[in-house]
Amino acid sequence: MSRVISGQDNVSPETRVRVLEAAQRLRFRPNHLARDLRRGTLSATVAFVMGDLSNPFYAALAAGIERELAAQGLTMLIAVTNDDPSREARVVTAMLERRVRSLLLVPIASDQSYLEGERQLGTPVVCIDRPAQNLAADSVVFANRGGAAAAVRSLLAHGHRKIAFVGSSPTLYTHGERLAGYRQALTDAGVGGNRDWERIDAADTASAKRAAVELLDGSDAPTAILAGNNRASIGVLSALRGVDRSVAFVGFDDFDLAETLGITVVAHDPEDMGREAARLAFARQDDRDHPATQIVLPTRLVQRGSGEVPPPADAR
Repeated sequence: MSRVISGQDNVSPETRVRVLEAAQRLRFRPNHLARDLRRGTLSATVAFVMGDLSNPFYAALAAGIERELAAQGLTMLIAVTNDDPSREARVVTAMLERRVRSLLLVPIASDQSYLEGERQLGTPVVCIDRPAQNLAADSVVFANRGGAAAAVRSLLAHGHRKIAFVGSSPTLYTHGERLAGYRQALTDAGVGGNRDWERIDAADTASAKRAAVELLDGSDAPTAILAGNNRASIGVLSALRGVDRSVAFVGFDDFDLAETLGITVVAHDPEDMGREAARLAFARQDDRDHPATQIVLPTRLVQRGSGEVPPPADAR
């Protein structure tokens, strides 16, 4: 059967027909992984380990990666950590045991040094959205700090001084950078940050809504809010529906219906990030000794109205 499936010539036409008919009847599929291992050739599969399948950000990343891989005749194998740091090493190890050509990883754990041995063996490792910790690996990130600072400067320009931040823990690289940009813009403007207006435990939509409600019900409520990511934005928007006053709002990450709802966002291109990550993996395959590379992709402030709401006259 192997000679027929592999297209070798030393098989009679009659035998070839019988073998192909049997293969179809038995629903036989060739094991390309075993074939590659036997031949000692590189696998045609690239692993992408990401966070939460329900987050559209990861779907866009995967789309960008897939387009680059398809152009090279490669396929993608996806696994998820569910944004659980304790799962990362197990999930990644399971992917590497399949002898994938490259590993593209959205890190969630605080330490990726467990990948050093694999990197030294020559498997390209590219970290996406966040750099690796304790590992010299290529990475692609967004200009998170600058994007958050631009959002705050815009809110300041519209007269706001009481600007809150709702996001996840700053121990996660993206949120740490965005929180730092928020704080720096306030400091640069001479406003100073009120830590009572920071909520950094909003890891999902529900907790972001609770955080925003708490802020807006306080005695010294903010007049504007910057949300740390798309899930936080949804939670904040839900909280704002119950407020009887206008509050300026900017979300980090674009999301479905943001344009329709007139939501100002710090936008970026996750598909482009996926494409760049795949290209880095290709380049690392060709030059394994090159120093680790980090690509920083731009963000941009997209004004749609919610960030231009002025504060009340007595709050200026």
